[in-house]
Amino acid sequence: MAKPLSSSVPLKRKKLSVVGLVQGVGFRPFVYRLAQEHHLAGWVRNTSRGVEIEVEGAPADLDLFLEGLSRQAPALARVEKVMTEDAPPLAQEGFDILASESLARADAVIPPDVGLCDDCTREIRDPGDRRFQYPFTNCTNCGPRFSLIRQVPYDRSQTTMTVFDMCPACRLEYEDPGDRRFHAEPTACPVCGPRVWLEYQGARQGHDVLTTAAKLLWDGRIVAVKGLGGFHLAGDARNDAAVRTLRDRKGRLDKPFALMVRDLEEAARICHLTDLDRALLLSPERPVVLCRRRSGGNISPLVAPGNNYLGLLLPYTPLHLLLMDRAPAALIMTSGNLSEEPLVFTNEEARDKLAVLADAFLMHDRDIHVPCDDSVVRPLPDSAVIPLRRARGFVPQTVALPLEAPEILALGAEQKNTFCLAWDRTALLSQHIGDLDTLETFDYYRLAIRHLTALSRKSPRILAHDFHPHYLSTRFAQEQEGVQLVGVQHHHAHVAACLAENGRTDTCIGLALDGTGFGPDGTVWGGEILVADLKDFSRAGHFAPVRLPGGEAAIRSPSRMALAYLFAAYRDKFQDVASKLELSFPDLEARVLHKQLTTGWHSPLTTSAGRLFDAVAAALDICRRRSYEGQPALELEMAAAPDENGFYPAEVRQVGQTLVLNTPAIFRGVVEDRLAGQDNAVSAARFHQSLAEGLTRMCLQLRERTGLNLIALSGGVFQNSLLLIHLKTRLTQAGFEVLTHKLAPPNDGGLSLGQAAAAAARLGPGKK
Repeated sequence: MAKPLSSSVPLKRKKLSVVGLVQGVGFRPFVYRLAQEHHLAGWVRNTSRGVEIEVEGAPADLDLFLEGLSRQAPALARVEKVMTEDAPPLAQEGFDILASESLARADAVIPPDVGLCDDCTREIRDPGDRRFQYPFTNCTNCGPRFSLIRQVPYDRSQTTMTVFDMCPACRLEYEDPGDRRFHAEPTACPVCGPRVWLEYQGARQGHDVLTTAAKLLWDGRIVAVKGLGGFHLAGDARNDAAVRTLRDRKGRLDKPFALMVRDLEEAARICHLTDLDRALLLSPERPVVLCRRRSGGNISPLVAPGNNYLGLLLPYTPLHLLLMDRAPAALIMTSGNLSEEPLVFTNEEARDKLAVLADAFLMHDRDIHVPCDDSVVRPLPDSAVIPLRRARGFVPQTVALPLEAPEILALGAEQKNTFCLAWDRTALLSQHIGDLDTLETFDYYRLAIRHLTALSRKSPRILAHDFHPHYLSTRFAQEQEGVQLVGVQHHHAHVAACLAENGRTDTCIGLALDGTGFGPDGTVWGGEILVADLKDFSRAGHFAPVRLPGGEAAIRSPSRMALAYLFAAYRDKFQDVASKLELSFPDLEARVLHKQLTTGWHSPLTTSAGRLFDAVAAALDICRRRSYEGQPALELEMAAAPDENGFYPAEVRQVGQTLVLNTPAIFRGVVEDRLAGQDNAVSAARFHQSLAEGLTRMCLQLRERTGLNLIALSGGVFQNSLLLIHLKTRLTQAGFEVLTHKLAPPNDGGLSLGQAAAAAARLGPGKK
C-alpha cells in the first residue's frame, strides 16, 4: 500500500513500457514488490508488446523505483528498454496486477524453456511437500515456456496447459503476488496437473512407471522419453549392446550420441570438467556441453567413436531428474526421430514413428506445441563458447541488431536450417530446424515459420534467401506472392552474421570457411576471404580451386577428395601416389574418376575448406568413409597432437587482385609426411597450424592493401577448436581485432541472421 503523503509532497505519475524478456520470468510480481517497497501506487500488466506499468508517488520514491527496475530485475529477466512518459496523478491507493491485454502489435520477447531450479528440486525431494516426486513441478523460475505457448501475451489460456484446471491450492499460489508461483503459467501438482505413464508390449502402466522404465534401461532396452520439446531415445551408455542396438535401429553409424548424466559428480567421473563446463551444465539453458572425456569412465566406445569429447547434459526437467534417480547414471539421450526427419513431439506420432526404434514409451499428457531440440555448445580453452546448435533454452531469445531493419523474414540455408525474423533493431532466430532434404522437415519448416510469425504478429513482405537456386529455402521464397526477394550470397551471410551479433556495421576482413556455398561465378565456394560490411562484399582471397569429382558424390566421399587433391598436387603422378597411400577404388570408379579429374567432366571447381579437411583425413587414413556431415574434419581434429607447432609452407599467390592460398601444397606436405612414416598425430597438427599460418599471412597482406584491422571468423569450419584457437592467437598477436560467434552458430545455423542483417543494410528501415 502507498504510504500517506504530506500535503506538501507533490504526487507524480509515470507510464512505463518495458521491452525485453519480461514475461514468464516473474517480472510482474517483482514490479509489485518493488512498488510496495517504495510505497508507490499504480498497476502493472502484460501486453503483447511487453510489460506496461503506471506508477504514482513521491518523486524520490519514483526515482528509486526506476533505478531498481533494471538493476534488481529477476535473474531470468532481460530488460532491454524502459520508455517513460509523465501522466496526471490520480491520487490512487494500492498497487494492482491487472489482466493481460492483447494489442495489435507484438514486441514482447517470448520466454524460452528454462531448466529445473533448486527450489523445485528441493520440493520434489521433500517427502513432506505436496509436490514430492511430482514429475511436472515448476515455478516462475523454471519449466516450459516456448514449447507450450500458442500466442502472446504469455498467459495460461494461451498455452497447452489451459486444459488443466488448477486445484484450489495451486490457484492460491498462482494468484498470490508474494508466491514464486504467481502467474507461473505451467504450474500444476499431482491433484490437478499432467500425468505420466509407460507403454510397453502393448500395455499401459500408470503405477510406479519411472521405476519400471529405469529397470528396462538397466536391462539394455531403448526407451522413448517425452521431454520438454519432444521425444528422446534413451539407453544405457555403459551397455555396448544397448548402444549398438540403437545405432542399428536408427541407422546412425558413427555420429556421436549426447549423454544425460545423473549429476555433476557423474559428469566428473567420465569427463575432465573445467569451471566453464560446470557453469554451462548448470546454467538455466541446460545445453549439451562438449566435455573432454576421461579414460576409465567406462562409457561405451560406441557412444562417440573417434571423438575425444562427450556431449553431456544434466537432467533439466523433474521427469528427467526422477528417472535418473532410478536409471543408470549415464544415459544416451538422443533426439527421438527417424534418420533425417524432424523431432517427434506428439504421443500419436511417437507410437507411429518410434515403434521401430524404441522398446517402450515414457509418455505424458502435457502437449508440446512447439518442438525444440536440445542446444549444443562447445567451451574453448580461452573461455569462449561456440554455440553449435541453438534451440531449447536459447530460443526464442532475441539478438540485438546494430542497425534499423524493416520487417524481414530470412529463410536460412539447406543444412542445419534456422530462419530469422527481423524488425526495428531486433532479430529473432528460430529453433534448429535441421536439414531441408526431406518432405517431413520441409513441412515442419513451413509450420514453424507460420507459428513464429503469428506469435510475433509480424507479416514480413521482404524475404532474404541464399543464392543457391536449388535450396528448398530459396524455392520457398520464390513461391511466395506479393513479396520482395533479397538474395544474399552464402559466405557474405556468414560474415554478416558474425558482424551483426557483435554489434558491428563497419568493414572487415571476413574469413568464411565451410563445406559448400554457391558462388556468384558459378563455382562451389567454401574457403573464402572477403572484404565485407553488412551491405556488400568483394572476394579478396580464397583457397586454390580443385576439382569436385562427381559433384555431390565427392562431398559424400573423403577418398574422392583425397584423389582430387592428389591430382592438384602431383598431376600425372597422382595415381602412383594414391597407390602408395593405399587409396584404391573399384576399377570402373577409378576409370571414371581419372576422366573426371583430367578432363573436368562432371567435376566443378571448388575452393571448399571442408573438402580440404576431407582430403587430408582420407590421405592419413583417419577417415575414408563419411557417415555424417563433418565427420572427417572432426576426427582429424581429434587425432592432432596438442603440442606440435610445425607447419607446411604454402605460397600465397596473387591472381589479378585476388589472393590465393596454395592449399594443394599444404596437402602435399601432409602426404610426404605420411609416406615418410610420420606419426598421424603430428601430421594432423601440422595441417591445422598450416591453415592458421597461411590465413594469417593473407590477412596481413590484405591489411597492408586496405588498412582494415577488423577480422570476422565464420562458417562451419570454425566449430573446430584447434584451428580457431591457433588462428585467433596468430591474428591477435599480429594486432588484429578478431570477432567470433557467441550467440549464433558459426555453421549454417547462424546463416539466417546474416541474411536478415544484409537485407536490412541494403534496404534501410524505411522500406516496408
